[in-house]
Amino acid sequence: MQQKKATYPPAGRHLLALTLALLSINGASGEGYRLLTIKNYLTTMKQQTDLLTTKEAQYFTTGDGQQIAFKLDGPEDAPVLILSNSIATNFRMWEGQIPAFTQHFRILRFDTRGHGSSDAPAGNYSIARMGWDVIELMNHLNIQHAHFCGLSLGGFIGQWLAIHAPDRINRLVLANTSSHLGPQAQWNEHIISLNAGASMHAYGDMFIGNWFPQKMIEARDSTVSKFRKMVLDTSPQGLAGSFAAVRDTDLRRTITLIPNPTLVIGGAYDGVTLPEHSEEIAASIPGARLVILPVVHLSNVENSDDFERLVIDFLLTDD
Repeated sequence: MQQKKATYPPAGRHLLALTLALLSINGASGEGYRLLTIKNYLTTMKQQTDLLTTKEAQYFTTGDGQQIAFKLDGPEDAPVLILSNSIATNFRMWEGQIPAFTQHFRILRFDTRGHGSSDAPAGNYSIARMGWDVIELMNHLNIQHAHFCGLSLGGFIGQWLAIHAPDRINRLVLANTSSHLGPQAQWNEHIISLNAGASMHAYGDMFIGNWFPQKMIEARDSTVSKFRKMVLDTSPQGLAGSFAAVRDTDLRRTITLIPNPTLVIGGAYDGVTLPEHSEEIAASIPGARLVILPVVHLSNVENSDDFERLVIDFLLTDD
């Protein structure tokens, strides 16, 4: 597999560019102009670097030219655990897990293309392309293999990775997800609506209703408000592309090929990725373990203690 070129220009390239800039103006326009040009060059380099590294995230460029935001937490020498977010959220959906997970793992979170601070190109996305984004991110960071935990859309990505790149994945956690979500007509309606300029507020209401128990919504829980903001901050174009990826994915036959140790976590009250979907995944993947929690869709949020315990215990198991 071809190693992806790092997004950050090497220091030598900056030095060469600065040298050429100095040579091109040396003696041409006087000392003042020369100093001004150097200052402008350094300012431009700083602005470009700030686009690639912020306090909240770093960025890398995929093979098809899209910037993906990611964040690393935890000890550098610990095993890597990649966390993949639900549709219409961003990598901050895992904030609650960081204190517990970083006691054991180096955590790599990323904004799936079309979400958060990552690019949201026009057109239909695919789970395969989203999976390649993860592989290219791992290559960019020189991560040869890692544990992977994906929830909802992130679970689709995790299944694809374990089918097509099982050597890059150690242990796999699939939470509140499915191998196929039909019918296609519902996704087409959403895609048409979003491309026609539908209000994201309506999608905020839809997702919140699908993600949380009614008591949390009625109580105006601050967590619900944070996730509503994630939905509202999601690019309509990115959401439409992601709906297309879900619409076009059917992994029900190929997940039988997954060789990786797998934990499947479902929600007893999940109305989108039904508990039956989790049962089907666990029955299809050889040796998979199934746990159904008394939650709706965001099991890592609604029942964080049990979710974290299940994931940590599973990932630290030797067998």
